Amino acid sequence: MCSTERGRKDGQLGGKSKVSMLIEPMSHDQPLTREAILDAAEQTLRRYGPDKTSVVDVAKALQVSHGSLYRHFPSKAALREAVTERWLQRIADPLQKIADGTEGSATDRLRLWTDALIRAKRAYVLEDPEMFAMYTTVTLEAVKVIDTHVKLLIGQIAQIIDQGMFTGEFKPGQSESVAKAFFMATSLFHHPAHASQWTSKEIEADFDSVWALLLSGITKQ
Repeated sequence: MCSTERGRKDGQLGGKSKVSMLIEPMSHDQPLTREAILDAAEQTLRRYGPDKTSVVDVAKALQVSHGSLYRHFPSKAALREAVTERWLQRIADPLQKIADGTEGSATDRLRLWTDALIRAKRAYVLEDPEMFAMYTTVTLEAVKVIDTHVKLLIGQIAQIIDQGMFTGEFKPGQSESVAKAFFMATSLFHHPAHASQWTSKEIEADFDSVWALLLSGITKQ
């Protein structure tokens, strides 16, 4: 029996899993909110992993019936998508602040934005592997969630490029098209499918080469 399975069985025999010890149980007069369910789901996913976590596990962590959770999320897939969507928003929010910035050049903000995205994705691989594994799975299953996230990121890039075009720093053109091309060209460094390559000794030099090439294509000479 693997350690995860043993821990799971021990938690069930004791009447309360270790995950539930980390989450404040819902009182009878306390409404069950979407945020409370998502908080519990994250903790449970980190404990058991995305493949072994069920709606029942999340309900046990909150000490409520699993039927109560189904009133908010109709299926395990819907719950996983919602957790992933919130996780992705945590990545996007700090990036939006960079895109909204007005200090420095557009080139500096674009580099800061890109570096921040790459650091966030790499940090999750190393520090939150269970959530990253779920994100990787949902990437293949929940096309709408991922498309929305990608469009949001491309919109942030377009916002920075727009600023650069307005000030004359970047060549004139369709900022959304340029932003989409930029996002796709840098996907090796932030798309989960390439996570295994992020520990390569050449990855930083490879990014610098791609950055220099992209910058030469959009910057006015």
